[in-house]
Amino acid sequence: MVVASGVRIGWDDLPGPVRREIEQIIGGGPVVAAESQAGGFSPGTADRVRTESGRRAFVKAVTPALNADSAAMARAELRISTAMPVGAPVPRVLGGFDDGEWVVLVLEDVAGAHPRTPWVEAEIRGAAAALRDLAAALTPAPISGLPSAADRLGPAFGEWRQVAADPPADLDPWAARRLDDLCAAADRGVAALAAGDTVTHTDLRADNILIRPDGRFVFIDWPWGCTGPAWLDATLLAINVVVHGGDPGPLLAGVDREIVVGVFAGAAGYFLHRARQPAPPGLPTLREFQRFQGDALVPWLREAFGD
Repeated sequence: MVVASGVRIGWDDLPGPVRREIEQIIGGGPVVAAESQAGGFSPGTADRVRTESGRRAFVKAVTPALNADSAAMARAELRISTAMPVGAPVPRVLGGFDDGEWVVLVLEDVAGAHPRTPWVEAEIRGAAAALRDLAAALTPAPISGLPSAADRLGPAFGEWRQVAADPPADLDPWAARRLDDLCAAADRGVAALAAGDTVTHTDLRADNILIRPDGRFVFIDWPWGCTGPAWLDATLLAINVVVHGGDPGPLLAGVDREIVVGVFAGAAGYFLHRARQPAPPGLPTLREFQRFQGDALVPWLREAFGD
């Protein structure tokens, strides 16, 4: 299995003034312990920290000098996370800042673990129920100025056409025969994204979820938030279940089968096209992870097409 990971800096790599401003947000004196978290693709910090008085927080900090896209994503996440309504199953924001160079988000340190992969039935069902609660809390959209899901995912879901224009030699033979049908299915998926007024996470995977010790689910990492249909996040998480192993059925209950096939097709085309591009700075495993996901979706699509 390919694991999502970037090459991260840590707490000690932050400039002194940035560390001191973070410590002011957390309170309780200087940070005396910091534990870097694995997973994800940002080259910035992802540290669980503890101050001298025992206060805890989760700190994310990045600069464009490491990766300009990561800094832009951090700015979006800071805005979206700060605007989340009270009671939504997301981390509480303690503070943050953007000084033009460093973008910093300070969140509650959520005690919990990621869902297991391969996925287990109880956690799939728990995620499905929690996503219904999340959609209810974020409908109608409580955050203004977000892009639509169709605008966000439309270009990505159209990338089967780039694959079709120059099919790689190692493309799955079934996919090579079905390129026109895959393009058409992905178009249907994009069309379905135009409806809805729910704030959606739009990048759900197991590593973007924490399960608290009491069983409550918390959805983390919100740079890709947009507005779309209430079923979108569950359908995108179903992709992660298929990729890593498990029955996505509970997540897809009530979603039109043609829409599911369209969203899965769009995602597969995106993964397989992007996997063949050069790796972005600081994210050496991204392309390998995208290829892993795309290859895992092709057998599901072949079965869905009835071939």
